[in-house]
Amino acid sequence: MSANYLAQPDLEFIAEIRGLGGETLKKCYQCATCSVACPIAPENSPFPRKEMIAASWGLKDKLISNGDIWLCHNCGDCTDMCPRGAAPGDVLAAIRSAAITEYATPKCLAKAINDPSKLPLLLGIPAAWFALLAIITMGFGGVMEKIFHTLFGDALGGRLHWSHAHDGAEHIIAHSNFVSTWFVDMTFVPTAIFATVVFFLALKRFIVDVHDNAVLEGKTDKTSLDYKALLMSVKNVIPMVLKHDKFNQCGSNKDRATPHMMVLFAFIGLFIVTAVCGIMLYVGGYAGPYPQLNPIKWLANVAGVALVIGSGIMIKNRLTNKTQITTYKDWFILGIVFTLGLSGMLTEMARLAEIAWLAYFFYWIHLIAIFNLFAFLPYSKMAHIVYRTVAMGYADYAHRK
Repeated sequence: MSANYLAQPDLEFIAEIRGLGGETLKKCYQCATCSVACPIAPENSPFPRKEMIAASWGLKDKLISNGDIWLCHNCGDCTDMCPRGAAPGDVLAAIRSAAITEYATPKCLAKAINDPSKLPLLLGIPAAWFALLAIITMGFGGVMEKIFHTLFGDALGGRLHWSHAHDGAEHIIAHSNFVSTWFVDMTFVPTAIFATVVFFLALKRFIVDVHDNAVLEGKTDKTSLDYKALLMSVKNVIPMVLKHDKFNQCGSNKDRATPHMMVLFAFIGLFIVTAVCGIMLYVGGYAGPYPQLNPIKWLANVAGVALVIGSGIMIKNRLTNKTQITTYKDWFILGIVFTLGLSGMLTEMARLAEIAWLAYFFYWIHLIAIFNLFAFLPYSKMAHIVYRTVAMGYADYAHRK
């Protein structure tokens, strides 16, 4: 016998969902065509019909903690089949955005990501910060060298230096001569740690809520959480995520899988490049810029091109698909990702062309894009990579059919 549930409609939540791209919500008349049409919905309590009903009533508590909103890949099959044009996929995308805001800490940052009026601030603060670091690096290098030598002396066998450009750097363009590598790392390492902590705190609540929701709605026979087993289930679904298996089961927007995979693997490649370069620099003492024949440079170039092409195709698809609802939050993350890839390529091209001022300008833009990606990762649409993977892992753990 199912437990009693006291409905607590939240009109502000309905308005929030409609503002985040779910404005077609009230067109739904609960015919269940969407759940029948969805090729990836579980047989046991399928989505998205029940989510559309809950959203129409403003049942925030049932939706935010519902792991099923993350199992949806917004492929568009349900939207195409809907006889009323209620666009269930877009509604669930809006609910996911609301969930990201709900679990994020602090919430003011999450709300800022969805507010176009805050964009100048989100871009302006890192722009001013990196401009300041550039002024210090280029104008006070001698002073910083003395301070650095006083603090570290002959640490690590004398391998620690203020400038990380290799010998002969005075004859080449080295980005560390524009913004010191130390300044870059002292900015992005704490930023990455901050994002990781925010995700950890959010997922701690998220997992408990998803489990409680699954127990309440009868989507699992597990009454308690076994975190070790859940972790193994998350590990099991990672290959499925990498291959976009669920996405490829969709019909309407199956072509979206390719650019999504290009962007995903581009980021994986760039992460490997960053890790290897860090080891080469701080452990091996081998500073850049690296020659074009260096294998790590090959990987960086291939990943960079894939990032630009993949995100470019996503932008093109959004511009040409008149039926898909696109909101500011979509353009924000797409713009950041595309700018990140393009500015990286233009920085390298300007450096190879030996146009120092242009290379440094593009590098400044590149640093701003990286900061926006890292600092706001737990709050932007990119966070769905983490939440969806965990939700898919929970579905595997709960033996959801």
